[in-house]
Order: sequence, then structure tokens, then C-alpha cells
Amino acid sequence: MNITYVNALVDISQKINTIRDPDDLLNSIMDIAIQQLSAERGFILLKDEKKPDQFYPKAARNIDPSHVSHIQDISQSTVKKVLESCKPILTFDALSDERFDDSESIITQKIRSIACVPLMYKGELLGVIYIDRRGQKAALTNDSLDFLQAFANQASIALENVRLLTRLQEENSRLKEEFHRIYAFQEIVGHSPAMESVFQTMGKVLNNDTTILLMGETGTGKELVARAIHYNGWRKEKPFVPINCGAIPENLVESELFGHKKGAFTGAISDKRGLVEAANGGTLFLDEIGELPPPMQIKLLRFLQDKVFTSIGETSTRQADVRIIAATNQNLLALTRSGKFREDLYYRLNVITINIPPLRERLSDIPLLVKFFMGKYNLKLNKKIESITSGAMKKLLEYSWPGNVRELENTIERAMVLTSGTAISEENLILSTEEKEEAIIRAGLKLKDLSKILLQKSLEAAAGNRTKAAELMGVSLRWVHYKMKEWNLS
Repeated sequence: MNITYVNALVDISQKINTIRDPDDLLNSIMDIAIQQLSAERGFILLKDEKKPDQFYPKAARNIDPSHVSHIQDISQSTVKKVLESCKPILTFDALSDERFDDSESIITQKIRSIACVPLMYKGELLGVIYIDRRGQKAALTNDSLDFLQAFANQASIALENVRLLTRLQEENSRLKEEFHRIYAFQEIVGHSPAMESVFQTMGKVLNNDTTILLMGETGTGKELVARAIHYNGWRKEKPFVPINCGAIPENLVESELFGHKKGAFTGAISDKRGLVEAANGGTLFLDEIGELPPPMQIKLLRFLQDKVFTSIGETSTRQADVRIIAATNQNLLALTRSGKFREDLYYRLNVITINIPPLRERLSDIPLLVKFFMGKYNLKLNKKIESITSGAMKKLLEYSWPGNVRELENTIERAMVLTSGTAISEENLILSTEEKEEAIIRAGLKLKDLSKILLQKSLEAAAGNRTKAAELMGVSLRWVHYKMKEWNLS
């Protein structure tokens, strides 16, 4: 190999081994091959890591990648031979080379010079580098093939290193997500499948600025999830600023969010910094976003799009680097259809949605939550309550929890105040007798229990008239009599 090629290999090795992006590396490899051998066209064919029997084109030059496998565009037979033999092929004049007498593409495309070398790493075929020139012969020699093969060997090592780095980065990201799922969200208690799904999504969104919409009933812990995302992400050293959009009078919402200048309106006796500016660099949590007044929806949309805002009484705009996490217990999509919520704002907020399940859909978490709250209130109340009776736990598991985790916490705190011993008993539990209708039917509810509830409500609606109750339910009067006796209903 001549000294020019040797010097070129040294320079090339230094260059390609500093590239960390797979696509950038492949493009650099292709450009170097084309330039060094004065070729006209070329491409790299790579083995699919998940489907080893399949190859796909990358970094094509002057050849449509979608046509790489088409016989009219490249010398398919050349590539096939290299893939099968794992040996390089070089021809200075394909039109007079008997090895290509049966190659249709050589004739139709008037291909004169071809070089095709395998990309090998530790005896494994990764793919091939193909270059050619039409019309006139390329300046190819035997040294050219030696150079291309040596270059392909370097390229294979660089490519495998980049792939390894990519796999390590992906594995590192996965492990970080798993770490956060298991350890970092310890303030959010739950191991049920419904909560595992929540933890997995939370782990994926920690270290980016994607807008998040938290959806769930009142008391499910939406703000707790928002805080966990903030304090486990890269913005954790910056402020977490919450605002309840439904708790602020409509005429004060803009001032609370974006601030105002002194004298901007009656009562504005001094400059006021808005919560958006207070959250700069951190996270702004917009709770009950569905309650935001329509005029403010427009202003919030503008801020989400451009990250700029104008305080009341000012003419110039300001910028704020803020991540937005919104939350609602309403159906925002239904509100957009009724015209109460802007559709464009809904889609701007709804980039990543995390649905937080109600407690009735994660009943298996109740024992864990009870243990957590008992520990919390033992410290707060200076108590030493160590357990809960089986009857009390059964009562908790059979209740539908319309107030969700917040109601469970209040129930355990109240029970611990009333408990004089070391265990919470059934008598210590005070549960609401007015449950939400939609909360009565829950995951895991037995058909027998549902039938009993329906019969009770039908009897109530019929003022105790069994015949009318049977008609309401679409069952026989005999069935009503039988079930009332079985379930001891009066």
C-alpha cells in the first residue's frame, strides 16, 4: 500500500473514532470511501441487529436508498457475492470482466469500476461498503482494494464501538428509570399494576422538558406525582411552584400567573412578580387546569408556545424557562367539545398524559398505604400503634373510597386518634355512608355483591314494593323474595 493511503488511514482512524452518533459515523465512512477512491456512487449495507438475515441500506450517495436492492440501480450480484463469501471484490472495468457477464445492472447502468468490501468485526459480518463509477473507469488499483479493506476494518471497529456505546446509554437510561421507579418515588406508595404503569411513565419524563398532563379524581395524589417528577429530575435545584387555577378569583388569575406593575389597576400598589417568573428554571404546577378562565387560556397557550409573557401594565415581553405540569379531575376533551376549554391548549398540554388510578382500582395497595400512614401518624401523634385487625382491614378493602388516598389518610389519622390500644380495630374506623354512585362499582367487585347493591337500591326506589323492584330490575318476584331471604334484607 502506497504512503498516501497509509497516511490517509492514520488521519481517517483519528477522525472516525471520535464520532459518537451512529448515523454521523456511517455518513463519514461513506464520504471518505467516495473521496479517497474517486468513486461516483456508493452505499453501506448493514445487518439488522434484531433480524440477522436481513440487511438495510445506510448513507447512500447518488443512489436512492429505497432502490438499493433493485437490480437496475446497483450491481446486486456483486453485493450478494461479498455477503456470501465475506471477501472483497474489485474490478477496474466491469464491462470487460467475465465475472460480471450475467449482471444486468452492469450493462444497463454502464457501470465500469466496482469495489465492494465486507465490514467484519471479530469474524462476524456487519455489512458491506459498496462504491462504483459509471461511464469512465475509476482510478482503482490493487492498492485501492488494500486501502478499502483496511479502511473497512477500522470502520467496523468504530461502528461496533458506537453501537456498544449506544447500547450502554440505552441500558443506563433504562436502569435510571428502574431506579427511580423502585427507589426515588418512595413518597408515592403502591405496588399494584396500575401504579407500576404510573411509575414507569414518571421515570421516562424526569430529565426532559416535556409538558405533562396529570389526570385523576380528587384525592388521588396528582400534586404528589408532580412534586416527585420535579424533585427527581434535573430541575430539582430550582423552584417547584404550585397554583390551583380553581381557587383564584377570575379577575386575579392573570396577575397571579404573570404579575403586574404598580398602578396597573386599582389596588396594584406595588410591582408584583408572577408565579411564572417565580418558577423560572423550575416547574410550574397548574392544578385544576380545567377551571382556567377562557381569556387566560389564550395567554397560557402563548406562553407554552414561545416561553414569553407580559405582566399587566407592561408593554415589553419577558422570558421564563419553566416546565409545565398541569392536572385536572375533569374530562378536558369533553370540555373542548363543549367549547369550555380551548382545543389547541388541550393538545399543547396533552403531550404526555399520566392517568393516576383511583384507590378503588388499586385495592391491593391499601395495606401498604395503611402501614405508611400508621408510621406517619405514630410520629405526629406520639402513638405506638403497631397493627390493624383483620376485621378493620376487611372493612377498608370493601369500601369504595370516593375520596381516594386522601380519604384513606384522613380515616387512618382519625382511627389512630380514637385508638387507645396498640391496634386499629373495626370500631375505630368511621367511613362515609354516602358514597358516590360511580364509586360503588369497582374493579374486583363480586357479581353477588353487585346484585345485592342493585336489589337494595331498587327496593329503596320502589319504597319497599317488591313487585315494582322486580320490574325495575327485570327479574322475577320469586328471585327478589329468594335473594332478600338469602341476604337478610328487610
